[in-house]
Amino acid sequence: MSLPSLRALRHRNFRLFLAGQIFALIGYWIQMVAQSWLLYRLTGSATMLGVMAFAGSLPILLLSPLAGLWSDRWNLHRAMFATQILELLQAATLAALALAGIIAPWHIVTLAMVMGVLVAFELPIRHAYLLELVDGKEDLPNAIALTSLMANSGRMVGPAIAGILIGVLSEAHCFLINALTYIAVVISFMMIRNRPQPREPVKTSVLAGLREGFGYVWHTLPIRALLLTLAVVAFVATPYSALMPVMVREVFSGDADLMGFLMSASGGGAICGTLYLASRKNARGLIRLIIIAVFSAGTALVLFANAPSVWLALLLLPVVGFGILVTSVSVNTILQTIVDDDKRGRVMSLYTVAFLGIMPFGALAAGALADIVGPRATITVGGLCCVAAALVLARKRQDILAGIRPIYEKLGIVRR
Repeated sequence: MSLPSLRALRHRNFRLFLAGQIFALIGYWIQMVAQSWLLYRLTGSATMLGVMAFAGSLPILLLSPLAGLWSDRWNLHRAMFATQILELLQAATLAALALAGIIAPWHIVTLAMVMGVLVAFELPIRHAYLLELVDGKEDLPNAIALTSLMANSGRMVGPAIAGILIGVLSEAHCFLINALTYIAVVISFMMIRNRPQPREPVKTSVLAGLREGFGYVWHTLPIRALLLTLAVVAFVATPYSALMPVMVREVFSGDADLMGFLMSASGGGAICGTLYLASRKNARGLIRLIIIAVFSAGTALVLFANAPSVWLALLLLPVVGFGILVTSVSVNTILQTIVDDDKRGRVMSLYTVAFLGIMPFGALAAGALADIVGPRATITVGGLCCVAAALVLARKRQDILAGIRPIYEKLGIVRR
């Protein structure tokens, strides 16, 4: 436990949380790949894949600000536990419909939207809950990185398992396995004994609280610039995963096994990114790293879209996964470092909106565009826009650092 990259694991509650969530996240990615493959098999439509991604992520855009406000007021442990139970029920319903042989495209899209509603509440709560699990800010950056490592380990392992299970059994068994993984989650939450952070009584209305949160973000240049950059990445870079079934079937002439391996390759790059971020002691130097990561992800997407072989695609996707992951986690780390504690939930809810909430629009636009010009051209355009976003952020870097520097100095973080 003395290794710098593992220091957050000295907290018992965080260890329990991490242990339960790794099972749930492997199951989540198994289900995500299986439902995408099943929907494309039933409809043969790239547009429908975009519709499903849109339905699953739109609630995040609409509901996360409210969830963030409430996470500044609720008991975070109980709220987090409740979301996990409801996600278990969603997975069980999807499995039951598929095993009964009566599942239809509208079932898949509707249940994706249900999961989106649950995730809209879970993510802002999860970000704020980490502070309670590690008892303060000292180990918070490391906890964020290790949580991301856990998520991307699931992202790497889950799709590969899904590809095998779909070929050997069926998509329905993937959904069933996801439901069963929540048993570990329930056990871990029953064992956690956390001490909730003290909260001052809230006298403002919901509307006033939301307005205060939005105003705080908009008038703080570093937060505004980072969230806008993250939103661009979410809109133009992340839709490649929604188009993966189309790339596999139409470009590489592959099957579910190949899709699982390609998704796992991207997840492997993300894991490398989280290992690197976990080794860092603080948020120093992350602005420069974000610029490099966004530029690298965009360049790799352009090359992936025009890759002449599967083998080259397998080499490029880890770069994409690394770039997107490092961007999202680095923005998360900076925000959690500089944000006022009484606004943490609201700011992190807008972080969720900027990343996961924007994704549905990117996925929907990419799906429709891919049906017109093809997946290669669609992903190429996204990659080029990502490169442009990196260049814009590079021009604003000094202004952003000027806004962050006083906070870093107060916290004892020395800028390079």
